[in-house]
Amino acid sequence: MFTGIIEETGTIQSIVPSDKSIRLAIAANHTTHGAKLGDSLSVNGCCLTIVKIKKRHLEFDLLRETWNLTNFHSLKIGSLVNLERSLAIGDRLHGHFVTGHIDGTGKIEIFEQRGADWLLQIRAPKNIQRYIVPKGAIAIDGISLTIAKLLKNSFQIWIIPHTYKVTALRDRPAGSLVNLEPDMLAKCVERLNS
Repeated sequence: MFTGIIEETGTIQSIVPSDKSIRLAIAANHTTHGAKLGDSLSVNGCCLTIVKIKKRHLEFDLLRETWNLTNFHSLKIGSLVNLERSLAIGDRLHGHFVTGHIDGTGKIEIFEQRGADWLLQIRAPKNIQRYIVPKGAIAIDGISLTIAKLLKNSFQIWIIPHTYKVTALRDRPAGSLVNLEPDMLAKCVERLNS
């Protein structure tokens, strides 16, 4: 379980496919401190298991399903990724509950500065758009954000300068894919009503 408050950005060092999985290596600073094999780490909002630690490098094995469902297949060596360690009991919850289970990707349609802030507009697939509500929470590449406006096939979010500066959003121009995880409350309500 995560909160969507990004601790740092890491840099993809290598992506190596094998017969069974894909090995992803990321360079990081803060999130490597105290990391242990088997720990969960949110990488662009996707809960991954640490399988190797080498000083300031962390490695993960991705299933093909993870590769296909997330934006990892669109990233390359040198791309920035958002990193967050799992929530510890007793920590403050500054964002919202984020499971790290990506529902799919959205495409950035607009990402431009408006005054001091940034307007981010994302086109989402119908199976995700149905869970998005104005003023509701969503995790975009693992970042806990609030929906500002709901459009027919997309939604808008305002990004403050701090979020722009400390997350990998600064590395995502219009046309980029982002991982989406709507607030789990909407999915629970739907399930209870079915």
